[in-house]
Amino acid sequence: MMHNRNKLFGAMLLAGSFFLTTNSIAAETYDEDTYGPETPIVWENPTKVNFSHKVHTMDAGLSCDSCHDELFTMESGAILATGEMTMAAMTEGKFCGSCHDGNTAFASNTQCVSCHINLQEIAPEGTIVWTKPVKAVIFDHKTHTEDYGLSCDSCHDDVFAMQKGAAEKAADFTMQSLYDGKYCGICHDGSTAFASDTRCNSCHIGLKGYNRLMGNKGDH
Repeated sequence: MMHNRNKLFGAMLLAGSFFLTTNSIAAETYDEDTYGPETPIVWENPTKVNFSHKVHTMDAGLSCDSCHDELFTMESGAILATGEMTMAAMTEGKFCGSCHDGNTAFASNTQCVSCHINLQEIAPEGTIVWTKPVKAVIFDHKTHTEDYGLSCDSCHDDVFAMQKGAAEKAADFTMQSLYDGKYCGICHDGSTAFASDTRCNSCHIGLKGYNRLMGNKGDH
């Protein structure tokens, strides 16, 4: 009797194992005719960008005609050849920006690491120079990304909007705001990084420094 019970129990375990394995295999099945190419597309121009059909079709529930052919022609490399697919175009609601508008899906100027493979390609090469509220303050992306390993979304869009000059236009972009833990002060608090009320000349170069940086040797 005990032997028969063990055999029955073993058979049930085997059947259960087969059922789970079969379901697992079924769950991993990907139909390219329904969902598009399984292998992510990697665009090389204008920067290296990764795109996954699976994320948009199988996971998000979009169909092929959600994007083809109105937004993207269904021909490999065709859209890149036009030179029209740029971040500026997406901001205007074209291409990926048709959905990535901050409402339907995250805005195209946020969550950069979701698509961009090499962040250094899109980070500004030169030093950013702020002239308001004082002249002048410098900021270097390379120091923060390459040297300290921060990603774009460490600061954008929660701390700084990814738009040139946006901070300077903000009325609260002041040293007091930094002391209160806003803008640069979120990290420059004396714990995560040096406090914003110390090492002033790390950022502030003054009028003379600005003139030297801009090559205005004759200006005083």
